[in-house]
Amino acid sequence: MFQGETAITIDDKGRLAVPTAHRDVVARDCGNRLVITYNPFESGCLYLYPQQVWERVRDQVNKLPKAKKTSRVMQLKLVGAATFVEPDGNGRITVPASHRAAVGIEKKAVLLGMGDKFELWSEQAHHAQIRQTITDEDLSEDLLDLQL
Repeated sequence: MFQGETAITIDDKGRLAVPTAHRDVVARDCGNRLVITYNPFESGCLYLYPQQVWERVRDQVNKLPKAKKTSRVMQLKLVGAATFVEPDGNGRITVPASHRAAVGIEKKAVLLGMGDKFELWSEQAHHAQIRQTITDEDLSEDLLDLQL
């Protein structure tokens, strides 16, 4: 559904413009509703889910045992921090100040289309991720089977 990398500017009110290429899909397939929450696996990044995808993720995460530390962290970062947003008439969404501050997003960010969701990265964190290389120790059997 979503793919591509877009450099994004966050205005003084914390708004970003959804890229034109994705606006119709967000309106048509997402009911013009997205959910912003933390990426529980990497710092410097927020997830933006279409509402339907989010509901499936939320339900899976909420079924995890609350007494397990990792499950609780997932629940706090994904469900506890989730915020619904809708693009305004100019295709802009407001990213909550607390979310921006927690992941270090200031004026410049990068929006990545990742299939069923977007990832919103601080520019610095995204550049650091891109500079990382995959080493032999990182390769799993799943990655070895890819035909890149």
